Amino acid sequence: MFEVLTGTGLAASAGLNAYIPLLTMGLLARYTDLIDLPGGWQWLGDGWVLAILAVLLAVEVVADKVPVVDHVNDVIQTVVRPTAGGLAFGAGASSETVTVSDPGSFFSSHQWVPVVAGVVIALGVHLLKSAARPVVNATTAGAGAPVASTAEDVSSVVMSLVAIVLPVLVLVFLVGLVAFLFWFLRRRADRRRERRAARAAGYRV
Repeated sequence: MFEVLTGTGLAASAGLNAYIPLLTMGLLARYTDLIDLPGGWQWLGDGWVLAILAVLLAVEVVADKVPVVDHVNDVIQTVVRPTAGGLAFGAGASSETVTVSDPGSFFSSHQWVPVVAGVVIALGVHLLKSAARPVVNATTAGAGAPVASTAEDVSSVVMSLVAIVLPVLVLVFLVGLVAFLFWFLRRRADRRRERRAARAAGYRV
């Protein structure tokens, strides 16, 4: 169960920022004992891989905070974030963390399952993020983009660490994500009704 929660948290984190969970796992595996990556995922701790991820993260952090550019970045990341989510779930679900005593046992006979699950989870979070960002930009004239992006980056870092160190708290994040989804969909429906009502009032005048 802990393997699933670790993988889920890392994949959800990748849906917000593709590179943070991969970089977090690589750094922790290379410099600490908090996570022990299995043989097939040892490359995440390689120095060159970490350097490349750090550069990509820097580009992502800047691009995601500029209005209009953030939308283009989200389009590009529609492929990158789910891919990163699949990698993060696959590595996290089969790794040995400080919480897991029997790593990988849950998926021992179906190694492709965690990768697909990670892709789906990261894609869902990414689509929610991509749908919410234009609303934030429109309602704040673009001023909310860097604030929202910073909050997403911080959430991604926290979620990655929590998924590795205390995966049970991932459940709290998932509940919050579902609650936010319902609120966001209801808010969009209310805005559409308000626009229709405003148009109808204009026609009557």
